[in-house]
Amino acid sequence: MPGPAAGTAHAATTTDVVCLGESMVTFLPSQPGRLADVPSFGRGIGGAESNVACALAAAGHRAAWVGRVGADGFGDHLVETIAGYGVDTSAVRRDPDRPTGIYFRTATDRGAGAHEVAYYRAGSAASAMSPSNVPYGEVFAGRILHLSGITAALSGDCLELLRELTAPRPGRPLVSFDVNHRPHLWRGGEADASVLLELARHCDLVFVGEDEAEEAWGIEGAEAIRAALPEPSVVVVKRGSAGATVFSGLRPGPRSSNAGAAEIVTVVPALRVDVVAAVGAGDAFAAGFLSATLRGLSVRDRVRHGHLMAAAVLTVPGDLTEPPARDHADRLVALDDGAWGRLRLGPGWTAADRAPEEVRTS
Repeated sequence: MPGPAAGTAHAATTTDVVCLGESMVTFLPSQPGRLADVPSFGRGIGGAESNVACALAAAGHRAAWVGRVGADGFGDHLVETIAGYGVDTSAVRRDPDRPTGIYFRTATDRGAGAHEVAYYRAGSAASAMSPSNVPYGEVFAGRILHLSGITAALSGDCLELLRELTAPRPGRPLVSFDVNHRPHLWRGGEADASVLLELARHCDLVFVGEDEAEEAWGIEGAEAIRAALPEPSVVVVKRGSAGATVFSGLRPGPRSSNAGAAEIVTVVPALRVDVVAAVGAGDAFAAGFLSATLRGLSVRDRVRHGHLMAAAVLTVPGDLTEPPARDHADRLVALDDGAWGRLRLGPGWTAADRAPEEVRTS
């Protein structure tokens, strides 16, 4: 089966981050309520990996999205909209035989009992991605390759592709993986939990929610999650309103010869945010963390940038928004712990480049 050659053109890269995965046209409700009762929908785009690419490009990084869409109007809309954020879409492939995926959702929080999502993605162009039709030169052309567990759930071919892309090999870029456990996407009989754990253990940087680790793996607590993921150099455990815990530094394992080296554990509180819609926040957090990683910032500051990117998305209705200007975000990230803890961000907080003392606190 075709796959990437060792030492693919990573060394000559001009791209910061390559994100690979499915993007879909999303239809956002004009008002709250059941899908059966919503009279009309506005059109947007949605996709974990393309969301990360758009946020990174909007933050000034060179980002590329690799995916597969139908040769249809929805595919045109996706490629044009994502490119409009400044993302390189030249490696996106068009499928003449399969449609672009779409979905409809209600306005409520994904975690709420009344939340509904209607996906029309079975047999989509993206589900046909495989090791035989992905442009490996473009996929491995960045400093970072960002993937998610959603892609592995789309089809058997997509799962094999993720296994290829996460396989250890000389010269590969830093591989970032967001677990993104979505039980409803997995085919009957597929051991989704074990697959996601297998993929995550082959990556360098892993994002995982404390809640999804418990749901998928029956693991409770950040320390237990790290114990289940000993190989990645960095594991970011997202803990909702409690913030995030990051395990980093040298750790005993197959990739380290420093047996017994001390692990660095960094705990960063979350921000208080007046939430408009709780969608896209995880992707935005990953984008903020990756952006700060590319800039060589400390782990604490990487997490804080993640929180700020997430807050920008949480205070708008859709999955994407303009992030705060870099100098604005840097000033907020530099606040002492007390001032950081007093921040409260609401709609419009990114619009004005205000000094830290002008941001609303309570």
